[in-house]
Amino acid sequence: MTNGLRLLPWTTPEGKPCYLSTDTNDSLLSRLADDVEEAQLATGEQVCAGARAVLADAKAGERAVRFALTRAVESLGEALRIAVSRGGRLPDGQDQDP
Repeated sequence: MTNGLRLLPWTTPEGKPCYLSTDTNDSLLSRLADDVEEAQLATGEQVCAGARAVLADAKAGERAVRFALTRAVESLGEALRIAVSRGGRLPDGQDQDP
């Protein structure tokens, strides 16, 4: 499914997807995108741990639960975007189930 375009881990100010067309995975923008993806995944792990802590706290109020859920949804969206981007860069035939 490789089409030469890489879905970047950020959007335009209007929320539209951004793509990169490059002949190399080692370009400056490719490396920046890799760094942003790494940071997003690390943040997602922290958000997940925080959400678990809020959910385990029987005294957590609605505000804390809503905040934890909002952040978890944001992180899940970023992780899904990364998965789509990486899946789109797999060589043909490797993104399908056996």
